[in-house]
Amino acid sequence: MENRVLLAFYGDDFTGSTDAMEALDQYGLRTILFLGLPTEELLKQFQNVDCIGVAGTARAKNKYEMKKELEPIFDKLNDINPYFVHYKVCSTFDSSPEVGSIGYACDVARGYFKEGTYPLLVGTPDLGRYTIFGNHFADLNGTIYRLDKHPVMSNHPVTPMHEADLGDHLQKQTEQTIDRISVNDMNIHPANSPFSQTTECSITLYDALEEKHVDWFAEDIWGKVSSNPQFLIGSSGIEHAIAKRWSQNNNSKHVESNKKVKKINRMLVVSGSVSEVTKQQLDDAEVAGFHMEQVPYRLLTEDKIPEDYMKHILQLLDDQEKVVLYTAKGTEDPSIYLTKEHFQNVDIKEEEIGTYIGQKLGEWTKYIMESSQLQRLVISGGDTSGFVTSQLSIYALEVLSSVAPGAPLCRAYSDDKRFDGLEIALKSGQLGGKNFFNKVFMLENTNDYGDNL
Repeated sequence: MENRVLLAFYGDDFTGSTDAMEALDQYGLRTILFLGLPTEELLKQFQNVDCIGVAGTARAKNKYEMKKELEPIFDKLNDINPYFVHYKVCSTFDSSPEVGSIGYACDVARGYFKEGTYPLLVGTPDLGRYTIFGNHFADLNGTIYRLDKHPVMSNHPVTPMHEADLGDHLQKQTEQTIDRISVNDMNIHPANSPFSQTTECSITLYDALEEKHVDWFAEDIWGKVSSNPQFLIGSSGIEHAIAKRWSQNNNSKHVESNKKVKKINRMLVVSGSVSEVTKQQLDDAEVAGFHMEQVPYRLLTEDKIPEDYMKHILQLLDDQEKVVLYTAKGTEDPSIYLTKEHFQNVDIKEEEIGTYIGQKLGEWTKYIMESSQLQRLVISGGDTSGFVTSQLSIYALEVLSSVAPGAPLCRAYSDDKRFDGLEIALKSGQLGGKNFFNKVFMLENTNDYGDNL
């Protein structure tokens, strides 16, 4: 199909963006993830890739901030004119009308991708995410929960999911109509489905309980390929669907890059996630011999970088070799309350605390990296990953090796020699599986997966 880019995606947080990139890479589709709006020079530098992505932070923003971020990106992606443009969201669909509104993102997109329905796929069976008759379910440690009963997502600190019906949840965020294609509708070939012929300005929600439903989705959207980009919404299930369908035709222009993983003897983990999944991973890391260093929350509000404490961390890396710098272990950690109380005492609003901490962790991480020879770094937490990575002068990432589904080790591209070639893993709060941090530390010249979720 000539030299047209197959897929261009925007991820509404950084860890979700690397998840989407990894899904494409698994099928041999070379993908570059830009950490900001790519210039023409950067696009030319990576002109032989199959897919491109742009990592963003819309998931944590209000409508005004979302519009400011999304409009130039949608304009650029429309101008690139790939076959598909994907607005990539978390597979747990956490959002609200006020924060990270997926529906509002669709409304902004209508200014650039004007015609037809927007296919919506959130179910990703390979990651333990299922949609059946519009209701969404997610795996947690081997137990499947309806989203509004999920122990983590129903208690999300910013966008708790109190509605499992994705259509009903999304309808509160947009005035566009929402159609549905259920598993029952998928009993016939997409070409014969009356639903697949929808062309009006709407959003169409697809079920996905099994892999065959994801395949049905892929067949349906491939039947709509045209000279204009098809706008899609959903999880990395979309990347799996498109890449699998594309690979069947062996159309990739993939150029194998040098993906040799370095042998390391020191590694830093910076964790801002308070999810229960991350708590278990932190506990596993401690058992595996990591030094666990909880962030002194009082130092976060100092105007300058606390150099004495940074030197303490650098000494720990020399002595202990693998160190975790974390804010809290789970939602019940007493430090969460103490941190909020301290921040309020220094006149920082509660809704600004997450951003403030993320930015400070970014500044600290940059100082540590520039003062050491560390070659591998792990960031845990979707928002934390965005804040920290933005401090490191990195303009793009590429999958280097798969560690666990949705959380690959990546190679960084930077104009700064210190960060060019850095190995970095960005992990969301919900992904990574058991012993994730130690698996990243031990990784050397392998592309095999570790344990699943």
